[in-house]
Amino acid sequence: MARLAVVTGGTRGIGAAVSIALKEKGYQVIANYHHNHQAAQSFSEQYGITVQGWDAGDAQACQYHLQEIQSQYGTVDILVHGAGITRDSFFHKMSVEMWQEVLQTNLHSCFYMVRPIIEAMRQQGFGRIVLISSVNALKGQAGQTNYCATKAGIIGFAKALSLETATKGITVNVIAPGYIKTEMVQAIAEPILEKIIAQIPQGRLGTPQEIAQAIAYLVSEEASYITGETLNINGGLYLH
Repeated sequence: MARLAVVTGGTRGIGAAVSIALKEKGYQVIANYHHNHQAAQSFSEQYGITVQGWDAGDAQACQYHLQEIQSQYGTVDILVHGAGITRDSFFHKMSVEMWQEVLQTNLHSCFYMVRPIIEAMRQQGFGRIVLISSVNALKGQAGQTNYCATKAGIIGFAKALSLETATKGITVNVIAPGYIKTEMVQAIAEPILEKIIAQIPQGRLGTPQEIAQAIAYLVSEEASYITGETLNINGGLYLH
């Protein structure tokens, strides 16, 4: 029976590439999305991937939907959690709401998504959890104190959880992408984006597919000895 994977933010950008890659490798995939129902349905029809809509930053919604998924499909074997938002501002101009919204969606959601499924993973003696951080968690970025704090927090969360689950057949790892060719990055003003690309030693943006293939390896049986790690995929922009 195919292992079950849940991918948050799984119908757009990096998440969509992950959902497609895992389906192609034979996993049963449920792609989570939040806002755009029509786009999610189109994605589902095009790729034959089940989609379910809820806010990963809402504790009750995560509890409800993950319980429903486990009741209908069985234990969630794999979680790829990449849902995230930005509310950029220089810190001295940042509002409480901008701070709290980013923490809720990017960091608190790690607890909300992992907690309802971790006990079943422990009981079955298998689990793969991959969390999406960012190059900016490691090198920092002006105007993103809220975002960088959450993405750095994800790395600490994963390291601690990996120690708790190491004897249970569960691995917990982090991917820290650099600048990837997604809608969010391509929406950056062209002069600014050109300056960013000029700083990347490889001289280009990464692709969602490159991130997806790394994640496909980390969730595989063959990656069972890798846990608590942060894999940087950034074209040499930051060497950690």
